[in-house]
Amino acid sequence: MVLVHIKTGGEAGDEFIVESSVENTNDELIAQIVHVWNLRLRLGQLCGAMMDLAAHGPMKPNDQQGLDEIQEKYSGASIDRGEFYAPDPNGMRTGNGVGPQLTQTFEAVVADARTALDPALARRRQACSAEDLEEKLANMRGAVVMAFPMGLPEFDTVALTLESADGLEGTAASQAVLDPATATLWCAGREFQRGQLVKDRVGRNEKTKVVCKLQKGDAGGPPGREPGISEEERKAMMAHYFKKQEEMKKLAEADEDDYLNSSWADPKALQRNLRGMGSVRAPGLM
Repeated sequence: MVLVHIKTGGEAGDEFIVESSVENTNDELIAQIVHVWNLRLRLGQLCGAMMDLAAHGPMKPNDQQGLDEIQEKYSGASIDRGEFYAPDPNGMRTGNGVGPQLTQTFEAVVADARTALDPALARRRQACSAEDLEEKLANMRGAVVMAFPMGLPEFDTVALTLESADGLEGTAASQAVLDPATATLWCAGREFQRGQLVKDRVGRNEKTKVVCKLQKGDAGGPPGREPGISEEERKAMMAHYFKKQEEMKKLAEADEDDYLNSSWADPKALQRNLRGMGSVRAPGLM
């Protein structure tokens, strides 16, 4: 199977590997990769939202967010405080989270999802499949049903994201959602042309591994090249050059005549050494 290593730009960019065949069409490959990509976006968003749900309960309608304390103080409204009430510091959720046991269940499914999303898997040449990611979504969906058997409000971000990528609307991740019909796949500055086969781009060897990038169809050209060095290497080089620059400044500020006190600057040093008097010093002088 051909290993297609998808990398995104930036130091903290995502990366993963999908398996394909040289006999597949480029359209099939792009659709497969985009599906995995969008699933990873949903899971990444859910990892944080699920823990917020466990701690602070379902979301409130937009027109009621952040008003609990005001309504309680000025209108005498009664706030529903359950057994595990923990007010949401952002005021977006009801505050009625789940108990310790269900919180552990949420933590387990979130940790499992984060393991599947770990970019280190790509560096270990482990492929990421849509089936595996769908299983993680199903586990999250099951945990939500256990905690809220009556269901979540239809406007809750967890419920929306569990349903489809449309639930990412309004979040930063929504800008990265790709359409399989228009997305483009690039390798070494060349595009995988739709209507062709994978082997037309990478050759007939099924053991090939290629590093590719995805981008939206309206990007207008190939994606930018990756930097030659990592961010850590760049920072180390900058620190090294700064240290050298400071050393050069100190040398420039030093007295230009300091070298006259050195033994190599003494015009009579050679004469004394030839006469065997190089180690002779006047009393009281070092």
